[in-house]
Amino acid sequence: MAVIDADAHVIETERTWEFLDEAERSFGPVPIANTAGSDKSYWLIDGKARGRGGNVGKMFPKESRELLDVSARLRHMDELGTDIQVLYPSILTEYTRRPEVEAAFCKSYNRWLADVWGQGQGRLRWACILPLMNMDSALSELRSARDHGACAVFIRSFEGERQVIDPYFFPLYEEAQKLDVPICIHASIGNAGLENLLTQGRNQGSFLKFKLTVVGACHQLLTEGVPSQFPELRWGFVETSAQWVPYVLHDLNRRNSRHGYDVGPNLLRDNRMYVACQTDDDLPYVVKYAGEDNLVAGTDYGHDDHATEMMALSSLRERTDLEPRVIDKILDANPRALYGL
Repeated sequence: MAVIDADAHVIETERTWEFLDEAERSFGPVPIANTAGSDKSYWLIDGKARGRGGNVGKMFPKESRELLDVSARLRHMDELGTDIQVLYPSILTEYTRRPEVEAAFCKSYNRWLADVWGQGQGRLRWACILPLMNMDSALSELRSARDHGACAVFIRSFEGERQVIDPYFFPLYEEAQKLDVPICIHASIGNAGLENLLTQGRNQGSFLKFKLTVVGACHQLLTEGVPSQFPELRWGFVETSAQWVPYVLHDLNRRNSRHGYDVGPNLLRDNRMYVACQTDDDLPYVVKYAGEDNLVAGTDYGHDDHATEMMALSSLRERTDLEPRVIDKILDANPRALYGL
């Protein structure tokens, strides 16, 4: 049995943007340091400063978390008992509002991860990012990424002015279905105005803007019946824990019962939806709603926030409140099914 980390990260560095074509160099992010005595640093992307390195897990070796040395990452995975990691970006908010800048940004990032995959002995798979302001470019980029190790599409809870239920995205869902690549909505938000509105309070609105928007996206997809329109497409909801699953399914049942029908006990399974759980979730309770075939787990490798747990996968193995076969599914069979590994 393999152990698959369904949510690991890469930390973008200057090398990420070395894959830009010469004509696109001016579109690349530029690193800038804070000269006011702070240790904060930023990316200058399309004329706007965006935080850099605010969520870097120093417990993870620098050469591994930044993929400066792919062999070092693989050795650390061996130490952790991890066979495969699925890599997500660390820039989880809006990049730009100009399609040409977005296209260059995504292409260089994807080429970087393709290069990593080529060195990774099949153990470092990744979620591609797409220039969704231009759907033709997005579909072309998806096909290229799939051919170079991408096993998922990373999409944010909001993409500009659009929700994930917008028919604008249906060509993407159709192509992803054809290519056998899932759509994975990771904790994120791709609308700068909404991000600014929700960034309030001591925790910068992190729960509201990054977590609940993903939960809402799942609810919207099910309410609108989008998964039924793409009957072979898989969906992932990542880094939001799984405690919300019973609430969403209960809410959908109550809403639908008013119209005379029940959503049924296997809603996630029937819609090919997978949710990344955390080790402190009440998993016996969650499994009753999510089913044992639709939960995966990740470490949030490379980051340093409340979702990060370097030893999460081995901790799951030690639980006594779940049958070993269910834990085996969460660590291997389920992420293998989600990502088509």
